[in-house]
Amino acid sequence: MSHRDSLSSLARHVIQPSGITSTMWPRVDERARACGIEYDRWQDGLGRLMLAKRADGSFAATVGGIVMSICRQTGKTFTVGTMIFILSSLIPNLTVVWTAHRSSTAYQTFLFFKGLAQRKAMRRFIRVVHEPQGRPEVIFVNGSRIMFGARESGFGRGFDAVDVIVFDEAQILSEKTVSDMIPAANASPLNIGLVLYMGTPPKPTDPGEKFTELRRQALAGEDDMVYVEFSADRESKSDDRKAWAKANPSYPSRTPESSMLRMKRQLDDDSFRREALGIWDEVAFISAIDADRWKEAVVERRDGGGVTSYGVDMAPDRSSLAIGACMKHADGTAHIELVRFEDPGIKGVAWAADWIKERWPKTAAVVLDTSSPAMVLLNELQKRHVKVTLTNYSQMGQACGMFEDKLTHGDLKHLPDDEQVPLSLAVQGAVKRDIGRSGAFGWNKKGSDVDISPLVSCTLALYGAFTSKRNPGRKQRMVKLA
Repeated sequence: MSHRDSLSSLARHVIQPSGITSTMWPRVDERARACGIEYDRWQDGLGRLMLAKRADGSFAATVGGIVMSICRQTGKTFTVGTMIFILSSLIPNLTVVWTAHRSSTAYQTFLFFKGLAQRKAMRRFIRVVHEPQGRPEVIFVNGSRIMFGARESGFGRGFDAVDVIVFDEAQILSEKTVSDMIPAANASPLNIGLVLYMGTPPKPTDPGEKFTELRRQALAGEDDMVYVEFSADRESKSDDRKAWAKANPSYPSRTPESSMLRMKRQLDDDSFRREALGIWDEVAFISAIDADRWKEAVVERRDGGGVTSYGVDMAPDRSSLAIGACMKHADGTAHIELVRFEDPGIKGVAWAADWIKERWPKTAAVVLDTSSPAMVLLNELQKRHVKVTLTNYSQMGQACGMFEDKLTHGDLKHLPDDEQVPLSLAVQGAVKRDIGRSGAFGWNKKGSDVDISPLVSCTLALYGAFTSKRNPGRKQRMVKLA
């Protein structure tokens, strides 16, 4: 079931999770109408996507989140705010955290909710609207609550159980803040865990890496997330009314020309293009792996005498399963190879578990990343008594750093590209994504047609080779990798 139709003709990008079978939006819309609120076509389409569900009744975008790049003066706070308000009235004991970067924005949003609570048709849902110790909140008679605060003052840290998090002004959002708050959503008592990011394209001086990365993931084809972007064409002029209409779905019906002209007068041209037209700065994709160093690392054949480890990864759409191998030598050098690369849709995955089991007695480590679809192999491998090493985002950062360091210092070797075409294409199509604020990074892909699973599998194999304490108990002059 697709919920894109009412949006796709209006928005530049509409990306939805797979497996959607229903949406909770009609219940929200019904109560909204009873309270005198009516949504425009684009708001209706956005609402349907935000509250889309899978066949098991879970919300569809709980993994990657709901990401909205929508310019100012469109009514996005009204759309998301009224949805959150009505959702809170429908679901007992729902806990919502609404956080903005600036205190002024967070407080203005609270005043908007306070106004909703004072509407005659909505008063029956409200127990109290107050500001205990300067921390505004709306508490509902059914036990739900919405709390408001600013990230610049530390709001949001320390919550241990939250059902919905809204990151307003997401163009100013650090990875550290997200890392501090997301665990609270993972502990959602109601098993909801919705995270919404909404903002405008970040300025070069904004700490906008997180918002930029989410957009890049969406456009690269990541599943389990909603991404909606309204924006004018890149070559648009700032005074072009057609561009205004393309970027702002509420212009001119709800957003009058005077509002657009006011913004145009207050903002410089670059800021107007970002905040009023939704135009993102061009991102110059820089390959993560230096082409010259990769070429210098080529060997015609692998030296023997080392110990082998394996890494397994699967493309996000499950179109490929890659097994990478790394042979670690006593002098600290390493050799990587892509040893298997198959389509699970044709071959399934059990073969991979059998293949690894056969080699396990002579293997130092088998590595999977917990965020990879390849985790479907975990039980199969454990059933075959293969000990699996699992990596999280932090360890993946270490693995990618290790890969880069060894390649830079000449300690990493690989076979010619024409013998390892999928790995070569993955290397050429890989870019970096930041992990945290310490300088750690992971691999990402330049576009939706790039499959980096061969590179990720070899990186995991390298990590396993240099972190495993397992001794296979046999060293041979030549060990067969494939």
